[in-house]
Order: sequence, then structure tokens, then C-alpha cells
Amino acid sequence: MKRIVLSLILAGSLFVGADAGEKDAGIKQPPAGFASLFNGKDLSAWKDADKRPEWKIEDGLLHYTGKGGKNLATAKKYKDFEMWVDWKITKGGDSGIYLRGQPQVQIWDNKEGSGGLWNNPAKSDGKVPLEVKDKKVGEWNSMYIKMIGTKVTVVLNDTIVVDNAVFLQGKIPADGPIELQVHGTPLWFRNVFVKEIVPDKK
Repeated sequence: MKRIVLSLILAGSLFVGADAGEKDAGIKQPPAGFASLFNGKDLSAWKDADKRPEWKIEDGLLHYTGKGGKNLATAKKYKDFEMWVDWKITKGGDSGIYLRGQPQVQIWDNKEGSGGLWNNPAKSDGKVPLEVKDKKVGEWNSMYIKMIGTKVTVVLNDTIVVDNAVFLQGKIPADGPIELQVHGTPLWFRNVFVKEIVPDKK
């Protein structure tokens, strides 16, 4: 069943091919219907970016230096959405993706693996990823997140690690920013794409 679901997710959200000049850097164009949250040049899509000097743009990548600072939050609030993001960390790295401003889809160098909804209650669905699919520290990981209502699905490196689990017992706001979390360790992000899910009008 999971293979079918994963196929549908990926079929609906495939990246288009990168331009020749982008290929080596792994930077891609957003899939159809998605908007890029980071253009490789500035942080115009992010709130108070001018007050976040610890976030740098280097070689078309978004880099957190690991020195102090705060989360980088989108200027726009999102309700239901799909998201793609590539990330890599250093040894002992710790980060995450906040959904509607709430913690979080976990990213870290830990035996539990990344992608889980780590702030969910103990033993609840989604808290710990179904599989550990992280690549080696220092290598790029590709993550897909889908949030509809109170439920979240996470695909890490082509494998479902959270399967439509309730986020934070459903005690979450109707909308909020997407945030890249900082925890005092260097991080890199690229290919940050989002697509709002709008209910069909009947």
C-alpha cells in the first residue's frame, strides 16, 4: 500500500530537470504548481531575513552558520500544503522544519533517523520515523512533506517515514509560517519549494 501511495506522491510532484549550469550544484527548478521559497540570491520570501545575519547565501545555497540566531520563517502563512526541501547537516547536527509555526519535522544526526514528528506525544504515530533513511552526514537529503488539516506525511529520500499521522494531537493553528529551525549546528538547504493545497469548490 505504501508503495502505491509513494508512487502517487512522487508522480504528482516530480522535479523538472535542472539547467546545465545548475546540475553540478544540485539546484533544480520547482515542479509544476510549486513556488520556490529560495531563489539562490536573496531571502525575500522569508520574514525578517535582514535581521538574521547568521543565515548566509553561499554558491546558491542557503547556509546557517551554526552561530546563535533564530529560525528562518516564511513571510507568508500556510494552511494545507506540499513541500520539497533538500538539506544536509554536519556531525551531531540538529534542525527541523516547523509546520504552521509549530515544531517539527525532525532533522538530525541521530540513530532514530530524520523525518519524524518529534514533538508528538510518546509512542504516538509519526513521532519516530517508520524507517531510518538518512544519508551519511555531509550528504544531501531530499524531503517531501504534505500537510492537510492536522495530518502530515513525510517522505525522506524516496521512502515514506511518516504516513498521514496526526500532528501534535491536532492542537495546531489553522495556518502559520514554515520555519527552518536552528539548533547551533551548521546547516545547508536548497530546492525549497511549496505548493498550497486549495480545496475544490463544489
